[in-house]
Amino acid sequence: MPVANPERALALSYAPMEARGALEALLALDDALALLLRTTREPALGQLRLAWWREALARLDREAAPAEPVLTAIAGEVLTRGVRGEALVPIVHGWEVLIEEEVLDRAALQRFGEGRGQLFVAAGAAVGASPGDPLLAAGQGWALADLSRNLRGSAEAESAQVLAVPLLDEAAAGRWSRNGRALGALVHLARLDLRAEGEPPVGAPHRVGRLLWHRLTGR
Repeated sequence: MPVANPERALALSYAPMEARGALEALLALDDALALLLRTTREPALGQLRLAWWREALARLDREAAPAEPVLTAIAGEVLTRGVRGEALVPIVHGWEVLIEEEVLDRAALQRFGEGRGQLFVAAGAAVGASPGDPLLAAGQGWALADLSRNLRGSAEAESAQVLAVPLLDEAAAGRWSRNGRALGALVHLARLDLRAEGEPPVGAPHRVGRLLWHRLTGR
């Protein structure tokens, strides 16, 4: 989902002002990794490029960020809020599953969701979410729902959706804390995306209304 998407921009506006940059930086990291996979044809090259990201993120804990915009933003916005670069490495491992596995069976999809879903755990720490916010389920469900839409029409897409739905339902069942509501809004968008026939109608009144209700109530 691109940063320019108005629904994502609305969801990000629910984060505390001082933490909004951190959430934007983390989603930009996820976008960069997604772009890497879309533009890499050779698996071996993809693994090398992902290894560079893993090492670069871990080095942020002991060295200044290199002249790379995403890493600079991570160092300036995320690490300054108590999140370590090493904690972001599992996100890369999650994306790496798509290169390592020729067939995305249930176990591979679960590994993907668990790894990429750590983005929500890091984001929750950065925005000051409550310990009661369902960050693990939310992150895994969001990651799998997004993957299922990008694999649309395949058996793997159906499997990813089957795994995503109960996780997203769990994440949407309770009341999100005020600081965590930006992440809860992303959960609701993912659920709406899975229910849409064809391309999701971004900006449709029922979608925006759902986000506004979540902002007011946390549900």
